[in-house]
Amino acid sequence: MTGGVDTPTARMRKALHRARTGVRKAGVDYFRGGGSDRLALTLLMLAVPTIAFGTIAQPDWCAPAALVLPIVAGGLVLRPASLLTLYAAAATALIIESAVLGPYTEEDTSARVTPGTILVVAAVGFFGLLIAQFRSRVGVPWRRGGTMLFDLRERIRVQSKLPGLPGGWHREMALRPAGGQSFSGDFVVAARTNGGRTLEVVLTDVSGKGMDAASRALLLSGAFGGLLGSLPPHGFLPAANGYLLRQDWDEGFATSIHLVLDLDSGDFELFSAGHLPALQLSAGTGKWEEKSADGPLLGVYDGAQFDPTKGTLRPGDVLMLFTDGLVETADRDISEGIDRLTGEADRYVASGFQGAAWHLIETVAKDVNDDRALLLICRQ
Repeated sequence: MTGGVDTPTARMRKALHRARTGVRKAGVDYFRGGGSDRLALTLLMLAVPTIAFGTIAQPDWCAPAALVLPIVAGGLVLRPASLLTLYAAAATALIIESAVLGPYTEEDTSARVTPGTILVVAAVGFFGLLIAQFRSRVGVPWRRGGTMLFDLRERIRVQSKLPGLPGGWHREMALRPAGGQSFSGDFVVAARTNGGRTLEVVLTDVSGKGMDAASRALLLSGAFGGLLGSLPPHGFLPAANGYLLRQDWDEGFATSIHLVLDLDSGDFELFSAGHLPALQLSAGTGKWEEKSADGPLLGVYDGAQFDPTKGTLRPGDVLMLFTDGLVETADRDISEGIDRLTGEADRYVASGFQGAAWHLIETVAKDVNDDRALLLICRQ
């Protein structure tokens, strides 16, 4: 048998395979956030003399300013120390090009290293270094950093997804960040507890707007999602308040409203931490009623108490939870915003509020530069 014979040819094939595997693994590890940038640096260092040779050999096709291409690529994929090595190679290439092509003169500017060329390459290098320093501080390569942001956005979206409800109930939620961004300081966590007989929903408005509040909202949504269902309803907001206090943020307060709904009887409790009141539509009277509960802001002081308010959703009733961005603007106070919201909501009574949450935000607060969230629970 020859399969086990270690011939020179076999050893060469194994060595080539290990080399290819090592290069591929190094590249994959780097773009996943680990490993070395040696491979990327090597490729870009080879690109610099290639461009310089092209500028000298074919000046009509390759301009000296083409050196910005590896510099831009280096700013995206190299670490700051490696980037400085690339810059040294690019500067050397410019010096060689200038020596070979001749000095710059006003009479003959073709294929010459002009002062403008040097300024462009230097400016691109400066901004590339800023980008590399930012990536180094974050600790991930540029491609992986974008993937992480996408993953974070999806996690917020999944955590905000409302669980399915039994027949006779309808629920929907809409959330719109400030300025059309992908991240919001408003978030929802929800769960079916007590063997699925109880729906618990927490709507929270973190201080700040958009991206400024998004990082805190992500952290809090994960923590609140872990607390929800792990504690009795009356213990949730005190635990959330203690968690927020331990973060010791400069701008660390939040408002929150916690709904505990019995899906068999329709009885509910509302716990509030400085949040706007909920609105309940009574099918019997056709009027909206504010459901307010007492409680301070989250993250202000320890030992806060949160006293609930109780109610019942009967067939045809609707309960609406929302954040202040939906009803408050610089030229409109909250009471006027609530009147406008309930007036628009009356249009959806006949349709059972199907698809109403998003349309209400579009109608009432489409262009407001604040995070907006709206939650509807309907008993049919």
